[in-house]
Amino acid sequence: MTQDADPQNNQPAGYVPPKVWTYDSENGGEWASINRPTSGAREDKPLPVGKHPLQLYSLGTPNGQKVTIMLEELLAAGHSGAEYDAWYIGIGDGDQFGSGFVDINPNSKIPALMDHSTATPTRLFESGSILFYLAEKFGAFLPPTQPARAEAMNWLMWQMGSAPFLGGGFGHFYAYAPFKMQYPIDRYTMETKRQLHVLDTQLANHEFVAGNDYSIADMAIWPWYGKIVIGTSYNAQEFLNVSEYANIKRWADQIADRSAVKRGEIVNLKGDDKLRERHSAADFDALVD
Repeated sequence: MTQDADPQNNQPAGYVPPKVWTYDSENGGEWASINRPTSGAREDKPLPVGKHPLQLYSLGTPNGQKVTIMLEELLAAGHSGAEYDAWYIGIGDGDQFGSGFVDINPNSKIPALMDHSTATPTRLFESGSILFYLAEKFGAFLPPTQPARAEAMNWLMWQMGSAPFLGGGFGHFYAYAPFKMQYPIDRYTMETKRQLHVLDTQLANHEFVAGNDYSIADMAIWPWYGKIVIGTSYNAQEFLNVSEYANIKRWADQIADRSAVKRGEIVNLKGDDKLRERHSAADFDALVD
């Protein structure tokens, strides 16, 4: 904070950061009831295990959709070993703080995956790590040779480093904060639009993000940046003037039209046209039209 700033101009008026921050359970907006400054399990709660080697514990947020899209794409490509059970983790209810989930992901964030096909079951957390693991395991959606492989990884890491500014920054202050604040909204809108311009520029000369081939980079980036341009995230299409990003729109529509994407994006969500849990391909047939 600028040293000579008038505290009466702060939000709330008169606020001055204390010398040592202390936790206030009433502060934090929509997520105040679950957010705490500590990690670890809060209750003894084992996770269910289904019949398939791949057990996914997730929610259909953009980060969760990355993995279910990847799994559905693998199945569509003929990799039968990618069959999976997807279990619903209600982050608003604190399911991510159960002991079973924390055993897989000590960071208590979705998605989390267990691969029981390995001699010792392999735990996986962080969506980018899961995508990379699955791409290597099945030899799919990641170029096998350089420099194409490095380019796909560049863009996967770009998404992992950039999206917190879009979600935790712009999305939080524009859509979820308890009241509107111009400074953070302006700050994160500028960064979000800069990122969109980076992506739009890349897609001006490439069919897919990392080049001519569809890859895990597209699967990681589309749920965040594709969806905000086609108008299904934060109700911010007009505010961000997404019509400026014609190349992203072309790409986003192309990805959205893939059958595997249509399946993957509805897993671990509630609703008549969604799949709260997914245990076989037949589950999609039971959806209400």
